[in-house]
Amino acid sequence: MNQVIWQEKEQLRRELYLQFNQCGELSDEQMENMIEEKVMELSRKRYISIAERQQIKEELFNVFRKLDVLSELLENDEISEIMVNGEQRIFIEKQGKIYQVPEQFASEERLRNVIQQIVSSCNRIVNETVPIVDARLRDGSRVNVVLPPVALDGAVMTIRKFPKEFFTMTKLVHMESITKDAAMFLEKLVKARYNIFISGGTGSGKTTFLNVLSNYIPSDERVITIEDSAELQIKGIPNLVRLETRNANVEGENAITMSDLIKAALRMRPTRIIVGEVRDQAAMDMANSMLTGHDGSISTGHGNSAEEMMLRLVTMILMGYDMPVLAIKQQLAAAIDIVVHLGRLRDNSRRVLEISEVAGVADGEIILRPIYRFHETSNGKGKVVGSLQREQNLLHTEKLLMSGIWEESLDDQKKL
Repeated sequence: MNQVIWQEKEQLRRELYLQFNQCGELSDEQMENMIEEKVMELSRKRYISIAERQQIKEELFNVFRKLDVLSELLENDEISEIMVNGEQRIFIEKQGKIYQVPEQFASEERLRNVIQQIVSSCNRIVNETVPIVDARLRDGSRVNVVLPPVALDGAVMTIRKFPKEFFTMTKLVHMESITKDAAMFLEKLVKARYNIFISGGTGSGKTTFLNVLSNYIPSDERVITIEDSAELQIKGIPNLVRLETRNANVEGENAITMSDLIKAALRMRPTRIIVGEVRDQAAMDMANSMLTGHDGSISTGHGNSAEEMMLRLVTMILMGYDMPVLAIKQQLAAAIDIVVHLGRLRDNSRRVLEISEVAGVADGEIILRPIYRFHETSNGKGKVVGSLQREQNLLHTEKLLMSGIWEESLDDQKKL
């Protein structure tokens, strides 16, 4: 950016900042009028084209009412993630690829102001004492902030944008993320109140898939969602209660943890409990809730495979409970019925890679029996070609066979 133009904009920003502080609360229209007057003053000093004048007004309005240089990036539907590495380096993810963009914050102070604006809007605190925080934007987009001294090169902020259009299972089938047969099978499992755990790596689509599965929950049920930072978008359920954790205050007190919320939810007469993501010993509370008459619960977690996910859950529980490992595995095996594992493949496509049944514990290990697995057939022109196929050669547990779901799904497959 031309240094003279940048200095002019900074001067306008400082003057407007003082002017706005003197005026108190202003409507958007009042603020736009005051910005218009300042830009007109500048145009009397030098020639400014209509396009440039409009751009300056938008940039100044974004500084005071929106999120500065991030505003245009957030409004671009093609961008799925925004990564701010200090005030001068901003990267975006578009169609699975990462690019650096020319946009920059004018200063570290401006970046800090935007961070505080985001964090304070959802009653979170971030400072040098508490340098790491998870927050969200008003549209549900997820925000993670790390401040110095933890971040060595300036404040770091990562925004996972929330898609404006709601995904449905039909759309996922059209995108080849899952087959129609597997989708119909999962629909029956949700309606039959199976406890389902969704695993996958970062950016594999776990939250999106949980939202999609929730569309199958009957509308007459009472559903309670529990999250670190609220991002679930569950529709069509009138009796819905949404709970969110709370960080400790500046004195390090009054924190509300995931475990606290799960325990509270059990006293709220839930039909189902949906835990957005388990990351610590709250995995034990999640398992307990599934075993206390709240079948049909759904949760997510980070794992590289279904097997690794179960091992991670064991490790999470051991972080907070002094229990025999075998007892923990038996608890998890009794609580979770189905594990759906998602993955992001090398062509950046998101797929359901495995749907497995938790078949108990044998020889000290949790047994997972795959019902569906993704089989790659070829790699054509950079695109991974394959499909989720039924594992026909395995004998599944009596629970699935007795429920009739397996046979019903086989009948549906013949109709396709």
